[in-house]
Amino acid sequence: MTEPLWRPTDERVGQSNLAAFADAVEDDWNVDIRDFAELYRFSVAEKEKFWTSVKDFTSIIAETWGIDVLVDGDKMPGAAWFPDARLNMAENLLRRCDDADAIVFWGEDRVRRRLSWGALYDQVSRLAQALSGAGVGPGDRVAGYLPNMPEAVIAMLAANALGAIWSSCSPDFGAAGVLDRFGQIEPKVLFAAEGYPYNGKTHDCLEKLSEIVSRLPSVEATVVVPYIRPDPSLDGLAGAVLWDAFIDGFEAGEIDFARLAFNHPAYILYSSGTTGAPKCIVHGAGGTLLKHVAEHALHCDIKPGDRVFYFTTTGWMMWNWLVSALACQATVLLYDGSPFHPDGNVLFDFADAEAMTLFGTSAKYIDALNKAHLLPKETHDLGSLRTMTSTGSPLAAESFDYVYRAIKSDLHLASIAGGTDIVGCFMLGDPTGPVWRGEIQTRALGLAVDVFDDDGKPVRAEKGELVCTRPFPSMPVGFWDDADGAKYRAAYFETFPDVWTHGDYVELTEHDGIVVYGRSDATLNPGGVRIGTSEIYRQVEQLDEVMESIVVGQEWEGDVRVVLFVVLRQGLSLDDALADRIRKRIRANCSPRHVPAKILQVADIPRTKSGKITELAVGDVVHGRAVKNTDALANPEALEHYRDLAELRE
Repeated sequence: MTEPLWRPTDERVGQSNLAAFADAVEDDWNVDIRDFAELYRFSVAEKEKFWTSVKDFTSIIAETWGIDVLVDGDKMPGAAWFPDARLNMAENLLRRCDDADAIVFWGEDRVRRRLSWGALYDQVSRLAQALSGAGVGPGDRVAGYLPNMPEAVIAMLAANALGAIWSSCSPDFGAAGVLDRFGQIEPKVLFAAEGYPYNGKTHDCLEKLSEIVSRLPSVEATVVVPYIRPDPSLDGLAGAVLWDAFIDGFEAGEIDFARLAFNHPAYILYSSGTTGAPKCIVHGAGGTLLKHVAEHALHCDIKPGDRVFYFTTTGWMMWNWLVSALACQATVLLYDGSPFHPDGNVLFDFADAEAMTLFGTSAKYIDALNKAHLLPKETHDLGSLRTMTSTGSPLAAESFDYVYRAIKSDLHLASIAGGTDIVGCFMLGDPTGPVWRGEIQTRALGLAVDVFDDDGKPVRAEKGELVCTRPFPSMPVGFWDDADGAKYRAAYFETFPDVWTHGDYVELTEHDGIVVYGRSDATLNPGGVRIGTSEIYRQVEQLDEVMESIVVGQEWEGDVRVVLFVVLRQGLSLDDALADRIRKRIRANCSPRHVPAKILQVADIPRTKSGKITELAVGDVVHGRAVKNTDALANPEALEHYRDLAELRE
C-alpha cells in the first residue's frame, strides 16, 4: 500500500500533546526533536530524562521525587525507578474537584448515572474512612467482584487512597474462577454487586457470592452494591452489609492520601489462567501511573475535559487503563452489559449522547460490526470522536478499511497491544503520524521494543519474538507469593537472558510500525514452518459466511497439521464448496503451508473472560489432554464441540 488510510492535519499535529511534549523535552534537555522517530529514539536512549519529562509534563503529584531517577538501570529485572519517591495514585486521579462530569455510567438500557468530580471525591472520602474503620491499611488487599460501574471505581480509589491493594473480577466469573484468584491474595474486604444485567436478562450474584465468602476466610467485611434491585435481601450472607450502610455515619471531607514508595503495590492483576492457576501479577502505583499518563497524554492525545470510553469489564486490564484517564482530568465513560443489546448501535448511541472523544474497544467487536453490515457513519453524528483504539487481538487490515469506510473517515485509529503483564502497551498509536492499513503505528515511547529471531538477533521486515531490551517503570513489582522471584523470571526472562520476552509473534514494518501475527505459544509449525494464527483468521473471516474461526496445530504422523474450526452464519452448513473456497483463499493470500488439512464447523468458540479466543485450550482438547483451568473461560461448555471428533482421527 503506497498511501496511508489517514493523516492528521497540520493543525491537529500542532495542537497535540505530543507536539507540546516534544517542545518541553527540547527545552529541558537541550536536544533537537524534529519528528516522532527522533522522540522515540530519545525516549529509549535517554530513558531517565524521558520519564522525568513525562512526570513533569503530566504534573504527577508527589510528596517528593528524590534525587535518583533510576538505580541498577542495567538490571532486567532488578532496576529501581524513583527509589526515593513518595506518592499516591488515587490522589493523582482525584486532582480535580468541581461540578463537571467525572464518571458517566450506562448499564445497558436500565441504568443511567453520572457523578461530578466533587461527588466522586466525596464518595471516595466516605468509603476510605469506612475502610479504615474496618481495619484496612497499606498493603491490605481489597477485592471487587463487580460490574463496570461507578462503585468499582470508587472502591478502587478508596483502597488506593489508604495504600491498600485493589484487585477485581467481573461478575460473570464463576465461584471457582473467583476463588482461584482472590484465594491466593486473601483480601480483607470484598465488594460485590447483587446482580447485573446482560443482553436484556438479569443475573443474580448472591448465591455465588455466598459460596465465595464461605471459602475466603480472610474476608472480614462483605459490602454488597445494589444494581438490579434497589434493596436486595442479604439473608444467608453472613456478615454482609449494603454499600449505603457501610459508609453511613462517615462525612465527606479532605482525604488523607497515604503517600508511599514508587513501587508500593496498587493493583494485583491476573494472567488468563487457561494453562493452570492464574498468576497474580503485582503492579506498583508509580509505575502504573507513569505508564498510563504517558500512553493517555502522548499516544492517545487525551486532554482535560475529554470524554474517554473503553468497552471492558473489571476483569480485564483495560479497566485499570480506562480509570487512569481521570489523571488527565478526562471524564470516564463506563458501559456495563452487552454491546449488542438491544442492537449493535448502543455504544454509538453512548458516543453521541455523551460527546465521546475516545472510543476504545476490541478487534472482535469491530469485526462483528462489519459482519453485521452496520454503518454508524450513516446513523450517528460522531462529531466529537477523535480517536478509536482497538486491542485484545490483532486488528485485521480489512477492519481498518471498515472503520474508515463505515464509522468515520477523519479518525485516529490506533490499534494497541501490550498486556496485563505490564498493565499497559508495548505498541500503540501516534496521533501525529499516518495510519497504515493493518499496522500498529509505533512502539511505545520509553520502551526499547524489538523483534528477535530464534538466535536472539534483531530482525526487520521479518517475523519474530516481541521483546523489550531495557527496563521500564511499569514492569511488575513481582508475582504474589514469589519471594525469590523465580516465577517472575521464568515468565519473561528465560528465552533470552536479561531481555523481556512477551510471547507475541510480530514483525517490524518499513514504516517502523508493527504487525502482530498471534501469540508465540499458539503459532503453528507444519513442516517446521512457523505460521501466526492471525494470518489465517484474516483470510477466513473475510468470507461472508464465516462469523468467526479458530485454528490449532494437531500432532499427526510425526508432524503437525493445521486444523481450522469455523462458526458460520445462522442456518448455514459447511459443505465441500465452502471448504474449497476457504482453502483457495488461504493458499492464494498466505501460502500452501497455511492451508488447513481439516476444516470443521462448530457452534461456538471458547474464549477467556476478556473475550480472547483460546487456541491452547482447544489444542488440549483436540489432543485429549485435560484443560487445566476451565474456570478461566467465559464459555467452558464450548470445549465440548472439539472433543473426540471422528474427523480428527482420519
